[in-house]
Amino acid sequence: MKELGEYLKRTRISNGVSVTEACEDLEFSTSHLENIESGNVRAFKDVYDLRESIRVYAKYLGLNPDKVVDEFNGFLFQHTSKISLDDIVEAQKNKEKNTKRIMSPYTKEYKKKVNYSPFIWGGIIFVCILIIIYFILSFTNKVPKRVDELKGNVRDYYEFTY
Repeated sequence: MKELGEYLKRTRISNGVSVTEACEDLEFSTSHLENIESGNVRAFKDVYDLRESIRVYAKYLGLNPDKVVDEFNGFLFQHTSKISLDDIVEAQKNKEKNTKRIMSPYTKEYKKKVNYSPFIWGGIIFVCILIIIYFILSFTNKVPKRVDELKGNVRDYYEFTY
């Protein structure tokens, strides 16, 4: 990255542009532009923002931004391919620790609670409907009881009709 930064600095100087002028035109801070030209990657939190800044700066200097970004990607590949797997795992653990400590009510993920009350009320209503249907059917299907008039002796009935 240092070589790429020096190349961008030489191009800026050969174009006759000062650091302050470039910062005003690109709306970069002076330290931001100086870190790009010195190759200080650690000054940037996000590599993608750095890549976009390099693209914009190369375009501003009249260079082919794709070629400059390809150079940066090559540096990034070489730099990241030298990182051991243990370092990656350790960095991931540190990241998890940091993200667990910093939680706000707006970014905290809550577990979704299941509301069982509709199922409970549905079951209660279903049982009540079954009870009502049982009572309705038990009262409507009964054979009516014999009336007291018909309880007499059958012989008495035949004697009366002849």
